[in-house]
Amino acid sequence: QVQLVESGGGSVQTGGSLRLSCAVSPYTFSDDCVAWFRQAPGKKREGVAAHLLSDTMTNYAGSVNGRFTISLDNGNDMIYLQMNSLKPEDSARYYCALQRHTSGGRCQPGLTIDEYTYWGRGTQVTVSS
Repeated sequence: QVQLVESGGGSVQTGGSLRLSCAVSPYTFSDDCVAWFRQAPGKKREGVAAHLLSDTMTNYAGSVNGRFTISLDNGNDMIYLQMNSLKPEDSARYYCALQRHTSGGRCQPGLTIDEYTYWGRGTQVTVSS
C-alpha cells in the first residue's frame, strides 16, 4: 500500500519561509514522478511543483517559480518543498502526490491532478499579511 505523509506546514508572516516534507513508502522507482499540489478553500486543487525522480527535470507553476523549490532526499523516499517569500495567496492545504511510470518509460512531471494516482492527506500552510 503506497503511503505519502506530509509534514512541515504552519503559520508564517508574509515574506517568511517554510519547508514541507513528504515521506513516501514503501518505495519509488526512478522513472516515477512526484509533485506538490495545493488547495485553498473554495478553489480547485492546483499543481505547484513536480519532479522526475531519475534526474533533475522539474516543473513549476508560474505563480511560484523562483520562490519554491522541489527537491528529493534519502533515495527518493523524501520529497521536499522549500517555500520562500511567502504571500497570503500561498495559503492553502498542500498535498504530496506520486505518479508511477508506465511500461512505456519514465513519467512526465506534470502539474495536473489526473496524472497522479497516490495522494497524501495534506498539511496546512497559512500566510498572514
